[in-house]
Amino acid sequence: MMRVAIVYDSSTGTTKAAAEQMGEMTRAAGHECSVESIHDADPAAVSAADVICVGSWTKGLYVIRQGPTQATIDFIERLEPLGGKRVAVFTTYAIAVGKTLGKMASSLEAGGASVTGQFKSKGPNAAAEFGTWLRGLDA
Repeated sequence: MMRVAIVYDSSTGTTKAAAEQMGEMTRAAGHECSVESIHDADPAAVSAADVICVGSWTKGLYVIRQGPTQATIDFIERLEPLGGKRVAVFTTYAIAVGKTLGKMASSLEAGGASVTGQFKSKGPNAAAEFGTWLRGLDA
C-alpha cells in the first residue's frame, strides 16, 4: 500500500470533482489517499507522500495562453525536494489544454520529481488513462 496525495486547484468544482474521483479509484486500488485543495494542503505533508498527483483547471483565453493557475505553480514551488518521486499531473478543460500539463510537469521536474503520468479530462470525471497509470504503480 502506498500513500498517495492528490492536490488540485479548482474554480468551478470541475477539477475538484475529477480529483475526488481519482481519490476514490486510488482507495479502491488499496492505497491510502488524501485529496485536498492546494489552498488547504500542507506542502510538507504532500511532499512526504509516496506518490503525488497535482491538478489545475486550464486557464486562458479560448485557445491561447492556456496554462495552470499561478496558485498551482506557487504550490509546486513550495514542495520539498522530491528526489525522483513518482508524480502525475492532471487538468480539466473546456476547449483546449495548451501547455497546462507541460508547465506543471516542468515545475515538478525542476523540484526533482519523476513525472510518470499526464492526464486531461473535459469535464468533472477522472481521465480514463488515470486507472492505467494507477495500476502501473504496483509494477
